[in-house]
Amino acid sequence: MEQLPGLVVTGASGRMGQMLARMIAAGDRARLVGAVEREGHPWIGQDLGLAMGGAALGVTVTDDPLEAFAQAQGVVDFTAPQATLGFAQLAAQARLVHVIGTTGFTDAQLEALKPAARHAVLVRAGNMSLGVNLLVQLTRKVAAALDTDFDIEIVEAHHNQKVDAPSGTALMLGEAAAAGRGVALADVSDRGRDGMTGARRRGDIGFTAIRGGDIVGEHDVIFAGPGERIVLRHIASDRALFARGALRAALWGQGRPPGEYDMMDVLGL
Repeated sequence: MEQLPGLVVTGASGRMGQMLARMIAAGDRARLVGAVEREGHPWIGQDLGLAMGGAALGVTVTDDPLEAFAQAQGVVDFTAPQATLGFAQLAAQARLVHVIGTTGFTDAQLEALKPAARHAVLVRAGNMSLGVNLLVQLTRKVAAALDTDFDIEIVEAHHNQKVDAPSGTALMLGEAAAAGRGVALADVSDRGRDGMTGARRRGDIGFTAIRGGDIVGEHDVIFAGPGERIVLRHIASDRALFARGALRAALWGQGRPPGEYDMMDVLGL
């Protein structure tokens, strides 16, 4: 009988880390073989299940990713950009499928991820949900169909613990809108309105970030033209959908050739 792929969860104490660990452990498509946390974290040395307040899972939380990766076929990573860069190097050395849900990368950090994809499967997405990736496609098509008489605004809302803005998903949507118009997002992005900013510049793509409470994730793409508006919206009410998408990506990547992939590839869009 073929053994199920073993997966490691990094940032195991985080919201997504815990959800992923529970989902993998409770499912029948993969094995949870490792849990990684930063050095000095109080969960280090504890059984992950017990640390999460549940039954033992037989997986001890470690601060040594190399040890955890050695027994795995994939790693699911929702941490921070600098941590992800380190994990990418180790995952590439071990030829693991590296699923990256981390957001907030700089352009330089994204460039630094590329060498890892020469040796391993790297699946990175600002959002792992089917609905959001469909929204990305729709945004590109609508932007291509409308001229700059229609202003584009992207409004996103998340919980009050999210540390980066705009969200990775909002940036995905912005990139899609810019691609639809045949321009570079960096040339038309408007993120800092405060005070006497003057009139809106024609062709800009605006971003607004809302932070509050326990909002899982809401994204609106507004095309505002003379006398009419088109609003594309996605609302996530349960972050389990992100965990399901990440798990799907980790399984999809098994046996694929090395390279950079995204959820469009995983979902066959």
